[in-house]
Parts: sequence; C-alpha cells; structure tokens
Amino acid sequence: MKLEATAAFASIESAQEYLGLLAQVIIESQQAVQADIQRNIESESPRRVEALRLVGYNLEKLASHIKTSRKVLNDLRMLRRILQQRGVAE
Repeated sequence: MKLEATAAFASIESAQEYLGLLAQVIIESQQAVQADIQRNIESESPRRVEALRLVGYNLEKLASHIKTSRKVLNDLRMLRRILQQRGVAE
C-alpha cells in the first residue's frame, strides 16, 4: 500500500492525475448526497437531512481545496518547464 501511495506522487503529472480522479469521486459523492437529501426531505427525518447537508458542505469545501491544489500543481509544472528551458539555454 505504501508503495502505491508513493507511486501516485512520483511526479507532478501523476499527482495531477490522482487529484483529477479524486475530484471525480468527490463530484459523484456530491451527487449521491444530493439524491439522499431529496429522498429524505419528504420523510420525517430532519436530523438526517441536516447531517446530509453538512456532508454536502464538507464535500464542497474538499472540492474547493482539490481545485486549488490542482492549480498549484499546474503552476509548478509550468515553472519546472520554464526552469528546464532556461537550463538548456544557459
């Protein structure tokens, strides 16, 4: 298991791919939670609906963090390319 986690972050590109997959899973989870909320709104379980809304809120925060992380990784990738090009030119 530890080897797989290390391999997932062996390069900026592999980390980007991992975060892309994670972002997709978050979207799927958000959709499932929204469906659960809709199903439970009609039932008499307000505590469950409130808990599901909290889950949705936390998934939204997580999605925002992943989006920011993907942007940072993209910036790092571009900076690495610039530095590699400068290394060749010098």
